Amino acid sequence: MTLVLSQGSALNGTGTWTNLHDDELRRRAVTAARDRDEATLISLTRTYLTLNSASGVRTSKNTLDAYTRGVRRYLTYTGEQAVNLLHPGRHDPSRYVQFLQAEGLTPAGVRLRVSAASCLYRALRWAGATDADPFRDVRLPRDTTSGIEKRPPYTEEDLVEVLHHADLHETFLLFLVAHAGLRIAEALNLRWEDIDETRRVLIVRSGKGGKMRRVAMSVRLARAARHFRALYEPGGPEHSRYRPRGREPEFVFRYGTRQTAYTHLEAAFQRAGVEFRGFHPGRKYAGTRLIAQIKDFGRVAAHLGHESVDTTRKGYAQLPADDLKGEVAGW
Repeated sequence: MTLVLSQGSALNGTGTWTNLHDDELRRRAVTAARDRDEATLISLTRTYLTLNSASGVRTSKNTLDAYTRGVRRYLTYTGEQAVNLLHPGRHDPSRYVQFLQAEGLTPAGVRLRVSAASCLYRALRWAGATDADPFRDVRLPRDTTSGIEKRPPYTEEDLVEVLHHADLHETFLLFLVAHAGLRIAEALNLRWEDIDETRRVLIVRSGKGGKMRRVAMSVRLARAARHFRALYEPGGPEHSRYRPRGREPEFVFRYGTRQTAYTHLEAAFQRAGVEFRGFHPGRKYAGTRLIAQIKDFGRVAAHLGHESVDTTRKGYAQLPADDLKGEVAGW
């Protein structure tokens, strides 16, 4: 599904609420909260995200799905604990945080669940159903372990071994993740016109938050792109067999789902005898290798498409522990 279609679907879904008079909007939201109508409250939350979040209609499906799960979990909890949804007690939000921690969720998991519950209340306030903002002053657990330590990048040895066992399709996908540092959704949304292997640059048109960026390609990625294009671009000898029905021919990859991409790349890792840990360790490989070479978090953040340099610093790139050895040698 393309970004345009996603935007259209998101906008179409908001009409259920935005077409209502304010009084009716409030009445339906109050009734849904009173009855703990899960489907209606999730619809209200998703509508609020689509209309009022920073990303708006470009809010990713992954974010919407994560918030849906979070709202569902909060509704289950408040039902079991007989919490008044529109008027929660003073200590109810803190108890929910403690409950999530007792379930064994990581600090990041707790924060995500609370973000979803907070979004539900923002949606209810938007609908005029309540003035409650119960999670505003709640203290959330902090994770002192860096993202790079919790989920380290693939090593150079890992990638060399996998590439030795990968076919052209798997090689190209792996290079897009581990050299270009693309998110898997960005890779799957690439079109043939977005890749210029001669100039060694590609254009990401559907980055996180709808942002576009230009990404430098390594020589090996450009070579893989050139070979891939020769076979699978419309008019190529393998195009008719490679391109099934259901996806436009201008897309580079014949499939558009994360799960299908996961299956393809996992197969290469399995043949190489290397544990496949998803796509992000590949992005982290790109970040870590770049920061070791150029020692500039700003430029690395731009390469990875991070809005904040802090995101790059905390979770995707790490300077070597002895980075300053040469600088202090003569002290």
